[in-house]
Amino acid sequence: MYKLKICYISIILLLFTACGDKKPSSANQATTNIPADASSTKTVLFFGDSLTAGYGLDDPNEAFPGVVQNKIDEAKLHYKVINAGVSGETSAGGKARINWILKQPVDVFVLELGANDGLRGIPVTETVQNLQDIIDAVKSKYPHAKLVMLGMQVPPNMGGVYAYSFKAIFSELAAKNNMALVPFLLQGVGGISTLNQKDGIHPTAEGAKIVGNNVWKVLQDILMSKN
Repeated sequence: MYKLKICYISIILLLFTACGDKKPSSANQATTNIPADASSTKTVLFFGDSLTAGYGLDDPNEAFPGVVQNKIDEAKLHYKVINAGVSGETSAGGKARINWILKQPVDVFVLELGANDGLRGIPVTETVQNLQDIIDAVKSKYPHAKLVMLGMQVPPNMGGVYAYSFKAIFSELAAKNNMALVPFLLQGVGGISTLNQKDGIHPTAEGAKIVGNNVWKVLQDILMSKN
């Protein structure tokens, strides 16, 4: 098997939201480990918040990008996953750091941001603009990169109108920017207590496997077509 390594690029941000207001797990420790044969290996960059970073998990490889890396290895595809998840990240925070992240080559860009915006009740128009700015930065730096959007939802207690508008963000941006779409990242996990940590928000290792499978169903065709 062509064994690839996962590169973790993380910055700890202490933001007071449900997706990042606890002590960061080891998944949030900044490390970079580039394979010796990196020149022949393409890159899948996961850019997101604590869901991407693997908040609360004992092993960073248990986060859903790590699950995807295992799928890539099993399929013998020449890709390495870079986990650029930051606990507590908002769309504004992502916009502020995207140019630094893009200093490295990117072949496939997977965007997972917005959950913390929704939990804070940030206006949908603001979230849309921040996410579009992130997408535009990627397109400008890597015009041939494939783009993937991971959809999110907020609980109904945020208000029916807001919840509906928030959910629509991701499909609309995906369509506008010709991005592949995972309609709801936490499908099969969200709201199921046995698959989430005590906070009811972040998946357990078992839950992360399901989340990784949700992403892989969409991502695998992209990787196979680019390989």
